[in-house]
Amino acid sequence: MNSEAIIECVPNFSEGTDSIKVSRIVAAMQVDGVRLLDWSLDTAHNRSVVTIAGPAEAVIESAVRGAGKAADLINLTKQNGVHPRIGSADVIPFIPVSKASLADCALLARQAGLQIWRRYGIPVYFYGAAAARPDRQQLEDVRRGQFEGLRDAVHKDASRRPDIGGPELHETAGASAVGARSFLIAYNVHLRQPDVTAARAIARDIRASNGGLYGVKALGVLANGRAQVTMNITDYQTVPMAKVYARIQELAHRHGAELDDSELIGLIPQAAYEQGAEWITRIPNFDPAEKVIERRLEKPLNWLTA
Repeated sequence: MNSEAIIECVPNFSEGTDSIKVSRIVAAMQVDGVRLLDWSLDTAHNRSVVTIAGPAEAVIESAVRGAGKAADLINLTKQNGVHPRIGSADVIPFIPVSKASLADCALLARQAGLQIWRRYGIPVYFYGAAAARPDRQQLEDVRRGQFEGLRDAVHKDASRRPDIGGPELHETAGASAVGARSFLIAYNVHLRQPDVTAARAIARDIRASNGGLYGVKALGVLANGRAQVTMNITDYQTVPMAKVYARIQELAHRHGAELDDSELIGLIPQAAYEQGAEWITRIPNFDPAEKVIERRLEKPLNWLTA
């Protein structure tokens, strides 16, 4: 790998209501050379997302430290949320930004997973481009049953056991899914009416697995009393965000619903940003200096103090 390569990592932690805990996790991730690009609490899904970038080895160290601190602070036996999860540090994806390939990031994911097990005793599943088995390429297949279901399944079904560590999950921290992927856009659209049935119908019709838009994963949920279509757009170059939004509008009309505001979780690449596009204007207080990764790399956030 090129010594000047920049790698992004976007760990997702299963805590979105306690800002002190999340702040302590973020503070633990400070490593020389690693830039803090974004972090957020999602109370509705009881989840937080942190975005970091920098040289490969430093980013690995930062992510591994975050997983360790999350295991100290988040007890999954006392945690629940709308969003599927299997671990305190639930998902840790590595993404190439510059002078690195997806294959490079797959190797980094393997290194990080090994360190998470060796240091903290947290078993690891590899997914995406880092998957060790074809049936684990899709994250939703790894997380099937969530923490509670997987905790039981590993004793009954050898095919559900972790790739590293285990076979049992960590008693309170579960397991981590560590992977490599291309840029993913996490995008949520709210409906004006608190009609989760309509949100689920829209999600069903737009997701790729049901014959909808290519590269779109979607769920309909009730979040903070609001019906929401929560989506991951995994190939924004093939299916631009404007097309996703237009399709959401069509489906909302079909199912008798109206769209309200939208939100982005984490950052988007410059190539996905469309100034003045309707999908952008429906995101309150959207600032490209804060939400576009290439711009945020120039002016990263200050690291938190524990």
